[in-house]
Amino acid sequence: MADLSPPEHEHSAIVDQAIEFYVANYGNVERPIVPALQRRFGLTAHQAVTVIRETTLRRARAA
Repeated sequence: MADLSPPEHEHSAIVDQAIEFYVANYGNVERPIVPALQRRFGLTAHQAVTVIRETTLRRARAA
């Protein structure tokens, strides 16, 4: 099994903040979403996709 560095298996505080923002503002976030999250939170493309993925999972669990 590959040894994963923290960015590959943990969320940073800014990613967690972006997830909370996106969950709370799901229908109102400007499109396209990845660049909007990058601008608002200074995320990398990978981090923005992580935010989208986690938000999707949370919304699915809540449904």
